[in-house]
Amino acid sequence: MNDIAGIMTLAPVIPVLVIDDAAQARPIAEALVAGGIRALEVTLRTPAALDVIAEMAKVEGAVVGAGTVTNEAQLKSAIDAGARFIVSPGLTEALGKPAIASGIPFLPGTANAADIMFGMDLGLSHFKFFPAEANGGIPALKALAAPFYQCRFCPTGGVSLASAPDWLAIPEVLCVGGSWIVPRKVEDYAAITTAAKAASQLKA
Repeated sequence: MNDIAGIMTLAPVIPVLVIDDAAQARPIAEALVAGGIRALEVTLRTPAALDVIAEMAKVEGAVVGAGTVTNEAQLKSAIDAGARFIVSPGLTEALGKPAIASGIPFLPGTANAADIMFGMDLGLSHFKFFPAEANGGIPALKALAAPFYQCRFCPTGGVSLASAPDWLAIPEVLCVGGSWIVPRKVEDYAAITTAAKAASQLKA
């Protein structure tokens, strides 16, 4: 799985994971894969994040990526930990050029037309739309997708199980990012599998 389009189409939802305890990494990944969710975005928002990526990468069927990557040092650390794709909240030349040069699938965040045009100048065509709801929601992305018809998107930020079908109905949307599948304090792995199954059955 070495292209971002392939990762974005593994399932309709990429879970956005904020995990504090690396001991929970493998059980969470196993629960998600059992529910049909294979692309897992581990955000670099906790001290345990790199260890979480390394542990989740050992789970058969899991395609583990790093999210909230904002600079080249984090990019290198995430790749060293075993990340197979990179997600960023925004797009800068300082991050975009080394990410592209590394050859790793890269999904940078965009919020407006200028962001998308900058990404296209770098040779990119697949973007995160973030923060999706705060940036105007579905009407905003539809308006952006019209002139940038050749681009594909993953809306993230405020997307829920209830709203995901409406986002996925936009032809240019390949998947959505969602934090609802895995709560930050995990107590029930079976509930994660149940939530993952519901998410995996959404239509992209």
